Amino acid sequence: MALNEKLNARVRELIAAAESKVEEKKMFSGLCFMVHDKMCVCVRDSHIMVRLDPVAAEAAVELPGAAQMVMNGRVMKGYVFVDEEVLRTKKQLAYWVDQALAFNQFAKSSKKKKK
Repeated sequence: MALNEKLNARVRELIAAAESKVEEKKMFSGLCFMVHDKMCVCVRDSHIMVRLDPVAAEAAVELPGAAQMVMNGRVMKGYVFVDEEVLRTKKQLAYWVDQALAFNQFAKSSKKKKK
């Protein structure tokens, strides 16, 4: 899978406007935006993956173009794929990025803290 550079640039612009502590890492066959050392939004070929509150994610998968993230047959609670077809406008993309950024402040970091 090739990274969708156009979609990636659009996500980068939205996240950079809202956050200062952002790191980009290659993972999940795409590019992941880590905000405050926590996975927030990942861009792949034809969709993005957003990290949401698990309860909000259950409702989010009912929206057009959204689907629960499944890896190796396992449902990943709180992670939602959103198809590029429903991210055509800045407003549509901003909705999903804003949802992920809002949850990011409450999300647990998978990074181990050094003692």
